[in-house]
Amino acid sequence: MKRIIQRKKDIKRIRYLISNFPVTAILGPRQSGKTFLAKQIKYSHYFDLENPRDLSRFENSRLTLEELEGLIVIDEIQRHPELFDVIRYLVDNRPKQKYLILGSASGNLMKQSSESLAGRIGYHNLGGFSISDVGRENVKKLWLRGGLPRSFLAGSDKNSFLWLENYISTFLERDIPQLGITIPVNTLRKFWLMLSHYHGNIMNYSELGRSFGISDMTVRKYIDILEQTFMVRLLQPWFANIGKRLVKSPKIYMREPGIFHSLLSVENFKQLSIHNKLGASWEGFALECTVKALNKKNEELFFWNTHAGAELDLFWQNGGKNWGIEFKYIDAPKTTRSMHSAIEDLNLSHLWIIYPGDQSYRISENITVMPLNEIKESWEYI
Repeated sequence: MKRIIQRKKDIKRIRYLISNFPVTAILGPRQSGKTFLAKQIKYSHYFDLENPRDLSRFENSRLTLEELEGLIVIDEIQRHPELFDVIRYLVDNRPKQKYLILGSASGNLMKQSSESLAGRIGYHNLGGFSISDVGRENVKKLWLRGGLPRSFLAGSDKNSFLWLENYISTFLERDIPQLGITIPVNTLRKFWLMLSHYHGNIMNYSELGRSFGISDMTVRKYIDILEQTFMVRLLQPWFANIGKRLVKSPKIYMREPGIFHSLLSVENFKQLSIHNKLGASWEGFALECTVKALNKKNEELFFWNTHAGAELDLFWQNGGKNWGIEFKYIDAPKTTRSMHSAIEDLNLSHLWIIYPGDQSYRISENITVMPLNEIKESWEYI
């Protein structure tokens, strides 16, 4: 019998949004648990637009929905984007209705829903399992397999790797064409594989374009597809007028470490421990865990890098102050000149060094070393 992991933080957040908005959207990659979470909420009606029978009922969507009451769940809504205008009309004229909509593509879905449902919709971005979901004792497993439920809960690393391989194939062969994207499967697969080697690095669109034999614009188009389907994260640079030459291109990360390892053909920790992307893999994993804890939108998070070599892996603002994080895959982190430059130039109130150890300690007045597995459900350190 497979273990079921209750995602209490996500359910609490979804219920809060439902109580405050007539429409709540759960957005996330395929197989991330959106449907499972929706079914933990008490609803009145459920429609799955991947079910041909349910989809046929939406040929006249207003007629189908207008007489219903209570919480109405609509799964895979990206297959019927015309519904947003209908939902707007209904929530304005049917006060006994609320909607919980689920989607697997963020770009056009966010744009269409925000335009049609401005002021009426709250969003919850759902990724894979977090550390608080699986427990501190399972951090290493979460790093290798990633947080997609079926990958994490597989009976063995071998089974997890097999599932991830099939997940990638299904994503390319079925999910991408369903979004109306006609790029050949093998082309996007090769591009994604090549892109994985930039994980944790500054994006160089021209270099990648030359390597793949395509234009800069095509590179940006392919990356945009992977970003909008939650496969990659583009972290933008922070600009500050401090009289220094700053890096102005984004950093790119594969969002799911399991998918990243599958693209690298890494099946277990023995292979990962000797791989040249070991440090980059841990940095990306730690970044995603931290983003979940911060509960910030991607556009609120940045990195900082100067051409002179000073850098900061993660920068954000909260409560009118500036904060920063460095991710270090080492046993005993120490302060560096780069950290002090970041504190001074960015006016940081505090800087944390996140590392894979098990002891938390302060190494200066405004720098604290903290184990990754101590990250709580919400950022409680500021």
